[in-house]
Amino acid sequence: MNALTGGRAPAAPASSPASASVPASVPASGGTGGTGRRFRLRGVTWLVWRQHRAAYWTVLACTAMFTAWMLYRNALMTDHFVKVGGSGAAEEDRWEDSEPHLRALFDAARALGFVPVLAGVLLGAPLLADDLEKGTAKLALSQSVGRVRWLSVKLGLGALVIAASTSVLAAVFGRWWRQAASGGIVLPWASGHAFDNTGPVPMALALFTAAGGMAIGLLLRRTLLAMVVTLGFAVAVQFAWSGVRLGLGNTVTVTTRDGAGLAQFPDLPEGAHQLSAAHLTASGELLDTATCRTGQMGEPLAACLEAHRVVGWSVDYLPASQMHGMQWLGAAVLLALTAAVTAFVFRRVRRHPL
Repeated sequence: MNALTGGRAPAAPASSPASASVPASVPASGGTGGTGRRFRLRGVTWLVWRQHRAAYWTVLACTAMFTAWMLYRNALMTDHFVKVGGSGAAEEDRWEDSEPHLRALFDAARALGFVPVLAGVLLGAPLLADDLEKGTAKLALSQSVGRVRWLSVKLGLGALVIAASTSVLAAVFGRWWRQAASGGIVLPWASGHAFDNTGPVPMALALFTAAGGMAIGLLLRRTLLAMVVTLGFAVAVQFAWSGVRLGLGNTVTVTTRDGAGLAQFPDLPEGAHQLSAAHLTASGELLDTATCRTGQMGEPLAACLEAHRVVGWSVDYLPASQMHGMQWLGAAVLLALTAAVTAFVFRRVRRHPL
């Protein structure tokens, strides 16, 4: 054998391209190094994103456009305040000039009020109903993907998109609203336009309605029907929230005992939201202000007040300093309800066939 090879050891066979090993330092994705690896979604995360990417990109694009519009309107309002502040114009003229900015602020607040409804109808309701109706849920679960993981990814991506969008909108609108208030454009803090569109409330409302829509879709298993029912659910949530919003604060009561005329009405702190006002009698009882209206039963107002022994006022109000505490308390309640609905969905998915 050595004679055939000339006394040399046989050369090692050339390795084929198919059998060549990839160096450990080169990533499988074809990058030049570990630091150059590009982030990519993989597995079930990629599948869920691709499945709902149209809705997610639409939400993110609308958020970006509306945020840009609010920043533009805020810049116009700031320029207006700078010009008016040094013009020496009369107060009436300044207010008339500010009316377009107030109208824009109200329009933005009304538009933001629909965000929780849209989150429930367009993102929450189809999230599971579409998979159950088309049978794609069984296909996804047949690919060695557990139910809990599949559901966690679907809920996590949807919640992330909703939380990011609503947080940005709330921050930008809140800054606009505060600057408008500093310039004399008043949007009361206790109204839904300001309270529900700033701080953590928008995110909590949107997540709750989306979770409700998701549960409705899981139970009905029909996308269009789930969206219609979720619309009614979201509107009901808005009405219920508007009824309990002011109950989140601690009511402050102030009374006077130096007469019931308008001049003796108690001075409330700046920005306070008045809840109720009543006449206070000498015996400590409260008398409705409609009892002694001028001209009622032919009796003058002063005579009526004297006949009922009215000595002052009793006024209930919420100070503006409670706004942030009320918002966080309300958001905590909404997030707790969201967690309860989500737990129900997980329990249902794990124990019932899809």
